[in-house]
Amino acid sequence: MTRYHRFATPLGPMIAIADAGSLTALHFEGGRHAQPIEPQWIHDPHAAPLAACEVQVLEYLDGRRDAFDLPLAPRGTPFRERVWSEIARIPRGEVITYAELARRAGAPGSARAAGAATGRNPLCIIVPCHRVVGTDGSLTGYAGGLERKSHLLALESRLLAHAA
Repeated sequence: MTRYHRFATPLGPMIAIADAGSLTALHFEGGRHAQPIEPQWIHDPHAAPLAACEVQVLEYLDGRRDAFDLPLAPRGTPFRERVWSEIARIPRGEVITYAELARRAGAPGSARAAGAATGRNPLCIIVPCHRVVGTDGSLTGYAGGLERKSHLLALESRLLAHAA
């Protein structure tokens, strides 16, 4: 049974979705490619891992967490899942280009396809697609909006500077 939970963050409301005890989606409410809530889903803010997701995301946004410990089960094509796996490997405070992401995912020369897969990332923040930028370093394509992408990168930059 699919369960979901809406919660407030400093960057706007988010929706976490879980199925069979694993997080399948986390997105900003109203974001591009956000998964719509289905009528048969159960709103259950206390269900595992939804409650833990809220706590961990808020800790991350508050600068008190730099890694997530949640059971994840994103669903996508094999190519998308390879891209998401590579995104998850990008260290906090670092960025890579879509071209580099495509290369790492085993599809050199497929920056546009990697960008499309990035845009369909179902686990924003947790799979940090905000760390992928255009070839010239510009902030492009973030389903949650470029203002949020900029905020997340600035947050990580401040945390790294503070830790040094």
